[in-house]
Amino acid sequence: MSRIRHHVRGTRRTATAGVAAAAATLLAVGLSPAAHADARPTRATAVENAASALLAHAATLGLTSAQDAGVRDVIVDGNGTQHVRYDRTYHGLPVLGGDFVVHLAADGSYRGADRATRQAVSVPSVTPRVSGPRAAGLAVNALRAANLGEALKQIKAKPELVVDALHGSPKLAWRTNAVGRDSLGNPVARTVLTDARTGAQIDAWDSIETATGDGSSLYGGTVPLETTQSGSSYQLKDPTRGNTYTGDAEGKTDLCFFGICFSRAPATLFTDADNHWGTGTTADRASAAVDAQYGTNETWDYYKNVHGRNGIAGDGKGSYNRVHYGNKYNNAFWDDSCFCMTYGDGDGTTFGPLVALDVAGHEMSHGVTSKTAALTYSGESGGLNEATSDILGTMVEWYANNSSDTGDYLIGEKIVKPGFGKAALRFMDKPSKDGSSADYWSSSVGNLDVHYSSGVANHFAYLLAEGSGAKTINGVSYDSPTYNGSTVTGIGRDKVGKIWYRALTVYMTSSTNYKGARTATLNAAKDLYGAGSAEYNAVAAAWSAVNVS
Repeated sequence: MSRIRHHVRGTRRTATAGVAAAAATLLAVGLSPAAHADARPTRATAVENAASALLAHAATLGLTSAQDAGVRDVIVDGNGTQHVRYDRTYHGLPVLGGDFVVHLAADGSYRGADRATRQAVSVPSVTPRVSGPRAAGLAVNALRAANLGEALKQIKAKPELVVDALHGSPKLAWRTNAVGRDSLGNPVARTVLTDARTGAQIDAWDSIETATGDGSSLYGGTVPLETTQSGSSYQLKDPTRGNTYTGDAEGKTDLCFFGICFSRAPATLFTDADNHWGTGTTADRASAAVDAQYGTNETWDYYKNVHGRNGIAGDGKGSYNRVHYGNKYNNAFWDDSCFCMTYGDGDGTTFGPLVALDVAGHEMSHGVTSKTAALTYSGESGGLNEATSDILGTMVEWYANNSSDTGDYLIGEKIVKPGFGKAALRFMDKPSKDGSSADYWSSSVGNLDVHYSSGVANHFAYLLAEGSGAKTINGVSYDSPTYNGSTVTGIGRDKVGKIWYRALTVYMTSSTNYKGARTATLNAAKDLYGAGSAEYNAVAAAWSAVNVS
């Protein structure tokens, strides 16, 4: 945040005298409030008007000869009303809770003020009994305690003497910012407020600054983003979701052989000056980053809020995204070894940038699978691995409830280009519509590529959620058949997501096949809704409808 300093007085002069001098200077050069009455006031005019108000209302504002005030922010409304926000110091020390806002009419006349504290700001002495180094040590201990279990490194602490008017009667205090890095190299920080006379901790809080910005995405419209403020700019890093972040691979690729990577494409962290990211077009490299970060956020929130899972690995730690990977790269992938998501830009003919929401949910769900059932990526278990990502990635899309990318049972519909010849990569209601996927189980289904053998479980999940037959949902037409000619009644996608997640995390193993998936989901339905419940019976019926018995 930019800071506008308007010193009301010098170090040795009284506040009232300082305001008087400032007001006299303004009048001498013809910049009185009245001079601006016929035009909308500028920020500079508002500061001038506020200087006069401070002179006239110093007692009301609690300003004394020991205090100074500096302008922090200025707002001028469309009708000319002015609001000037001040920080307060006492004998040169910042006063926590000493801030106030002066309100002025369009003509510069005083309307009133809002003060953070109504108390008189004064302390017996500004000489501390507790030394700065001791306060720093206490803050470091507090940082370690707040990050219990982490082997912190590169810890530094910087104490600053302040007057605390936020916690009861004003008192002299040390405000210490303690910073370090966790075992993954991510920054951690805590601000600790210590009584400068007794050494007692007054308060403490995390001090990695979070800012709420927004981004113009390629596929999801304008979306909210939690970012990290760093000096005068912002980083596309979300401290509320495990410090997940998005970087630019700058067209580079990894150097890997037989699953061993000798070098990785960079992930140069995206930064922005005003916390408004992207333009919604590929002309701005940040637009794809917005989609990637948004997809990470929605996936994180889905797993946490629906399933109680804190992060992909369940440990509260974030992953990261790389966008603009390779040259016209028609792929996106999750990599356990770097715990990261990677997105290509597509060739522009078959695919656009592969950063759509359901793609993000799909790929990061591979990370969840790797930390739970670890389904082997071949044969029937490989098909189940892919289907898990399709099913749960679809649930992420529905969870997000984004009007620009509404929930559906199509996979990757946002990234395909007209030249692709199909509306989506995969179709859950009838998987064979993609030309290769299996609608039903057979003894040869395990011989298919895992992206096609996944069709059996995708079809099961659609039938279980929505039922068989023709219907239109969110403007998309579906017509789901059954192997045995049965009519299946759906139980709703929310229940399907919960059943599949429990089956994955509790009952499936690396070698689970389709028959084992039927057993796992029945066990999950029994746990959640009871044996013989409508949900349990629907699970059995939906598996039979795709020829898994």
